[in-house]
Amino acid sequence: MANQLPIHDTSEVSIAHQHIGRTDLIRFEKMHTEIFRDADVASIAVAKEIASLIRYKQSMGEKCVLGLATGSSPVRVYEELVRMHREDGLSFKNVVTFNLDEYYPMEPTSLQSYWYFMHDHLFNHVDIDPAMVHVPDGTIPLEEVYDYCMEYERKIKSYGGLDFQLLGIGRTGHVGFNEPGSHKRSLTRLITLDHLTRSDAATDFRGMDNVPKRAITMGIDTIKQAQRVVLLAWSHKKAPIVQEMIEGEISSEIPATFLQEHSNTTVILDADAASELTRYNTPWLVGPCEWTEPMIRKAIVWLSQKVGKTILKLTERDYNHNGMSDLLAQEGSAYEINIKMHNSLQHTITGWPGGKPNVDDSDRPERAAPARKRVIIFSPHPDDDVISMGGTFLRLVNQGHDVHVAYQTSGNIAVADHDALRFAEFTRDLNAANDLPTDKYDKIIKKILKKTDEEIDTPDIRQIKGLIRRGEAIAGARYCGLDDDHIHFLNMPFYETGKIKKKPIGKADVKMVADLIAEVKPHQIYAAGDLADPHGTHKVCLDAIFRAVAKLKSEEYMKDCWIWLYRGAWHEWPIHEIEMAVPLSPEEVMKKRKAIFFHQSQKDGVMFQGADEREFWQRAEDRNRATASIYNQLGLTEYEAMEAFVRHHF
Repeated sequence: MANQLPIHDTSEVSIAHQHIGRTDLIRFEKMHTEIFRDADVASIAVAKEIASLIRYKQSMGEKCVLGLATGSSPVRVYEELVRMHREDGLSFKNVVTFNLDEYYPMEPTSLQSYWYFMHDHLFNHVDIDPAMVHVPDGTIPLEEVYDYCMEYERKIKSYGGLDFQLLGIGRTGHVGFNEPGSHKRSLTRLITLDHLTRSDAATDFRGMDNVPKRAITMGIDTIKQAQRVVLLAWSHKKAPIVQEMIEGEISSEIPATFLQEHSNTTVILDADAASELTRYNTPWLVGPCEWTEPMIRKAIVWLSQKVGKTILKLTERDYNHNGMSDLLAQEGSAYEINIKMHNSLQHTITGWPGGKPNVDDSDRPERAAPARKRVIIFSPHPDDDVISMGGTFLRLVNQGHDVHVAYQTSGNIAVADHDALRFAEFTRDLNAANDLPTDKYDKIIKKILKKTDEEIDTPDIRQIKGLIRRGEAIAGARYCGLDDDHIHFLNMPFYETGKIKKKPIGKADVKMVADLIAEVKPHQIYAAGDLADPHGTHKVCLDAIFRAVAKLKSEEYMKDCWIWLYRGAWHEWPIHEIEMAVPLSPEEVMKKRKAIFFHQSQKDGVMFQGADEREFWQRAEDRNRATASIYNQLGLTEYEAMEAFVRHHF
């Protein structure tokens, strides 16, 4: 019976298997944990386990009872199960499903409902008996909810309980919608959602105000009664709560910690979600580690911050008392290590992001030649360029480089209806004032006024919203010093669905990126490595760049092309990873702020705020100032702010 993940081929898995036999490295962990470099491969492994369980139950003539989850984490699992049904003959005729939760109140046909999600991603594409599908009903009258929830429990028991429960984890530590404070013996019930949970869901609901405040959820005890539990978590956003779940004490404040008491639970992580676990974040605290250059830099930055000293003031006692005595033995002395690391960090700082001409560049992050470089700044949305690297953008133009900016998507989905209405009315009134036809805009205005939150924007409304963002991007790029012929709008097709959910990246998307690279033949490419973007556009856009580069890498001009990855809109590079830090003066910080202000539709109540309630210009400035402050705390020169970059080696 498939009650645990199968043995993995080492070509499929990640760093988890680099430590086979090293039980000391997982001594802080209280749950069985598997870590993959790639969430896709991890998802396929989980889908294989589910398929094995279904087939085993079929061979025994039994029903297979699955507890299923929604959200972004299990999507790839469901895609693989659908593929296995279509291509490998996997049948779901013996499968019974019970979903974890549903918003309340919520119509099942709503695009945001979990009933819709499950049918869209799985049930509509396999041969499951619709009568065997159970998703909590968000339309039950309030006075009947308790009895309904108890009946849900009875139905699960009537099938012998859950054979397998698939879970994700929220940033509050919830599983299902069991928010902080949930009791370990809780059963299916109505619950009030935490503010952070609702904030994380705001993207799907086009704003926080539209997110339901309550939900029906299976309880902690309901989940724990499953014979097998697999919990998925992807991305660095989940890393802090994953660390608390796996290494922390059991507490109702982090309901997922109750799974430590379940004897057959496996936590499946990608490398980013695992990054805060002790064995990866501070492996020197759990046993001998391999002291590579990146590990040394990470450890010394950590040590400096932990003891509150600049790097040059660290002593051998500091190293010995914090698990780093073997590093001293390897490197010789604290003095030698400190000098080496101080100089290494100092060499990342440059006021010449395009390289300083006619100087020795052996200790600089960028090449001196050619003095005037061709540069492409790729911006996933029409404002990521100035939000994330506006100071560097200005510096590159002012220092005479041939800079192009490419906006990869239209960004239309992030424009509010009231902004589209304002521009439609302006255009109609302008046409009327000039005796031009207004019929088209009268119709668009009526559509916007009648539109509900459930409806997808029509192509003409999307066009207006896209033009709003296009105009803002042009104004911002012009402010940074670009001529219009150096401003490119790719409008990549994957984005143009009118929905939060986008199409998979396609050949046309990659070709648009590749064609621009081939046209410009850049010495530098700047791309967004900020993968915390809540609706995933940054990752798709970065993947398109990587595929385009792979396609072109044999071209002669690509031998001179370097790729620099920026962050800043959603989070920043950790200090130990930074390879180029561009300092900004107070005046440059203000210029960057003004460039961001051209994006008026993304100010004052932006549609996709995420969990950070600050406006984008405030986030960017705070992160840039924080980076400069950390450099200063480590003993390096004090600057007003810094933008940070990591080089991608292709």
